[in-house]
Amino acid sequence: LGTAPPPQPKTAPIPARVGGPPRTLGGGSGSGGGGASGERSNADADDARRRAAEAAEARAKAANKSTGKLGSQLNAQKKQTQTDLLKDASTQQLRQRDADAAAEARTYN
Repeated sequence: LGTAPPPQPKTAPIPARVGGPPRTLGGGSGSGGGGASGERSNADADDARRRAAEAAEARAKAANKSTGKLGSQLNAQKKQTQTDLLKDASTQQLRQRDADAAAEARTYN
């Protein structure tokens, strides 16, 4: 009797305010405010952009590199246009019909 737990609050507590100047995300351990650190962050951003561009170029070169017989076949297939694909499908259908007609003629005799 009288040992019921105290009622829980219905909402979460409000977090405390964080003070200080606003900072850019992804920055280093600098304070974020000051002429020298601003120049340094611009240089860091330029360096990061340059490294990202180099990585993108490396990925593009690796994607274009053929990897043997299957890679060359895949590249040839990627280069085909819609009309080429339709022509190939059409000729394949014609060959199939001719083969079916020949088989039917052989079995009829």
